[in-house]
Amino acid sequence: HRESFLIQTLMTFPPPPQIPLRDCKKIEFVEKESNPVLFFTCQGTRKLTFQLEVWSKTEDVVQTLLQLHRASCLERLGDQTAMIAANLQSRLARTSFDKNCFQSVAEKPHMECAVEMVMPLVSNPGHVCITDENLYFQPLNGYPENVILIRLHRIRRIYKRRHSLRPLGLEVFCTENDFCSDIYLKFYSTADRDEIYYYIASFLENHVTEHTAESYMLQWQRGHLSNYQYLLHLNNLADRSCNDLSQYPVFPWVLEDYSSPQLGALRPRSSEPGARYRGMPEPRFLYGSHYSSPGYVLFYLVRIAPEHMLCLQNGRYDHADRMFTSIGETWKNCLEGATDFKELIPEFYGEDSSFLENRLNLDLGRKQNGKLVGDVILPPWAADASDFLQKHKKALESQFVSEHLHQWIDLVFGFKQRGSEAVAAHNVFHPLTYEGSIDCDSIEDTDQRIAMLTQILEFGQTPTQLFTSPHPQRITPRSAFQNVLAGSQSEDLSFEDLTEESRTLSWADMGSLTMVSSHRVHKEAVTGVAVTRDGDAVFSTSQDSTLKMFSKDLAAFQRSMSFSNMALSSCLMLADGKTVVCSSWDNNVYFYSVPFGRRQDTLMGHDDAVSELCWFDERLYTASWDSTVKVPPPPAGASAPPLAVWSTTPGYAALQQVHCHSGNIHRAAFSPDSRHVLSVGADCCMKVTDVQTGMVTSSLRAEEEQRCFCWDGSSVLCGGRSGDLLLWDLLSSTVTKRIPAHSGAVTAMWMSDLCTTVITGGEDRQIIFWKLQS
Repeated sequence: HRESFLIQTLMTFPPPPQIPLRDCKKIEFVEKESNPVLFFTCQGTRKLTFQLEVWSKTEDVVQTLLQLHRASCLERLGDQTAMIAANLQSRLARTSFDKNCFQSVAEKPHMECAVEMVMPLVSNPGHVCITDENLYFQPLNGYPENVILIRLHRIRRIYKRRHSLRPLGLEVFCTENDFCSDIYLKFYSTADRDEIYYYIASFLENHVTEHTAESYMLQWQRGHLSNYQYLLHLNNLADRSCNDLSQYPVFPWVLEDYSSPQLGALRPRSSEPGARYRGMPEPRFLYGSHYSSPGYVLFYLVRIAPEHMLCLQNGRYDHADRMFTSIGETWKNCLEGATDFKELIPEFYGEDSSFLENRLNLDLGRKQNGKLVGDVILPPWAADASDFLQKHKKALESQFVSEHLHQWIDLVFGFKQRGSEAVAAHNVFHPLTYEGSIDCDSIEDTDQRIAMLTQILEFGQTPTQLFTSPHPQRITPRSAFQNVLAGSQSEDLSFEDLTEESRTLSWADMGSLTMVSSHRVHKEAVTGVAVTRDGDAVFSTSQDSTLKMFSKDLAAFQRSMSFSNMALSSCLMLADGKTVVCSSWDNNVYFYSVPFGRRQDTLMGHDDAVSELCWFDERLYTASWDSTVKVPPPPAGASAPPLAVWSTTPGYAALQQVHCHSGNIHRAAFSPDSRHVLSVGADCCMKVTDVQTGMVTSSLRAEEEQRCFCWDGSSVLCGGRSGDLLLWDLLSSTVTKRIPAHSGAVTAMWMSDLCTTVITGGEDRQIIFWKLQS
């Protein structure tokens, strides 16, 4: 409550005079015909007179001022703070929200309680009231307005926030992309906060979808979010807000050379503090300062928010030699200094360059070398401040940064933020910067509790941890990226790029999939579909133990083969286009020659039913209910976890084991770029797993089990127990199309390379041909 002890007018610069209340010997109030007058008698003979505007509750103002004066004269800080808090709570208890401010007499109030509106360095107490139409905040002091009104139907996003590392905050956004919210409220109890949160959320069901860090990560990986947008989303989810300078959004440095246009790696942590950390008593930490704090934020923003620095610095600017004067010098200090770990703020990648220019002509002092502090000194490759921001944002979106950004995210928001991984990465800050490190409400000593809260607010707070496993790398096709500073672009697209483009267009039209024909030829459920390279012949396997061949041109089945009296579980066409491989519940794998029309070979080796086949890199892989994966020849078996990702290097070591489903897994398949695995299971969940890190990057729950699917990395065409085909958009977590198909569960699916033809098989013993109608 720094403002409670100072009366200062921040309308002019340089810093205005200030009057510590404890230095006032006497405060008098005189009613006059025009406006009320306050007389302050200070130490010595100094006497100041303030003429107040006409206020409706002048007496309350004077009484509050006298109480603050008495509090300022107490010796102990704890006693001062306790008296101020008691005065505030007493005023809040004596007042309530003025319902005459309702926009309509028909409004129905739902809840009212005391809160504080959080603004940079200031928490403004008052009352919040929510009705069936509006959210109101009425500040106790009538500032900045008598009543702030937010219409519920305009709200697009709401976030629960931690404030001072406690779950008391609520932030409301009425637009999708604005950097700053419409209001940030701090409650006195978590229960009150949660009640209003869920009440507002009931109005948002038709407007927004609640996103998780994993859903944003998948969009970012696939290129649907820029680096800048993704970092803003992560900051939002990690409780960072531009209304809270102690938790301001944090952004990375991306350039290392400010004398030439050269991209640099993200700042490495020094390896020297390790020995000091090991020799430190508990609680141990490596750095005595933080990378984001109110002082660091205002270091960057002093030119556009001088009043905040004056408030933080007791009415003075910082020493000129410590001011933000040069981007290059600031980077050098962060890179080489032993105590400076500042990260950047989002303004460095925005559109408004005013924070780099002294447009207000502030007197920011003169440095020891005699130079006045004015505009920020820019790198020589920047023509002006706007040009710097434009090129700096290009650098953030460059291929180099895109390929390495996940390493910075691991440190700030991810698994290297805490624990042994943080120690190994030399990324351990003071314990008070971490959520859950201390419960301030349990500290009985008032002075100690206030000191703790003050340190939390002013020292810096580590973001809420969003990821507990390594963050996946972004998928960055090299042909699509621009040169960062030169602005050149690759003109030639490869054949693969064109093929990928045609696939993307096909998936975009997948909702217009229409049935061409259906055929019932099996006596039991269809388990697999394979097609020759020319598309003329379609093979299907079934639980009736037969492999059947259907001629597309003749629209009739031509062959039927039975290898044993047990079910066939799957089939695939080898790369030569002449051999069909079938797996069977009799523990064997059968090879069928298409030209000769007979069984060519039988492979035995599993101890239970063979459930799945895969042809990769000129080798056949078989999976079995005996929990082994085998690669003949030579056979190489290893126990497989429920969902495993294997390396095809010699030894076939398991790279990841991911327990992502609570029931059996029906189907798993790589994305076209082999960076993700999609799996569906008996728990009705569809999950996307990053191959490199093992992180589940997306999880969707369907109304029914999904048994089979095809996907392009972003969209999924899957078949479920009801017999319908569903088109899922993984990025928006929604079903965009439902297509009636089989009368029983869809059990098999095949899609052509260009995604224009689909064949499905089901428990109804049918195979259905589908065509994409552009």
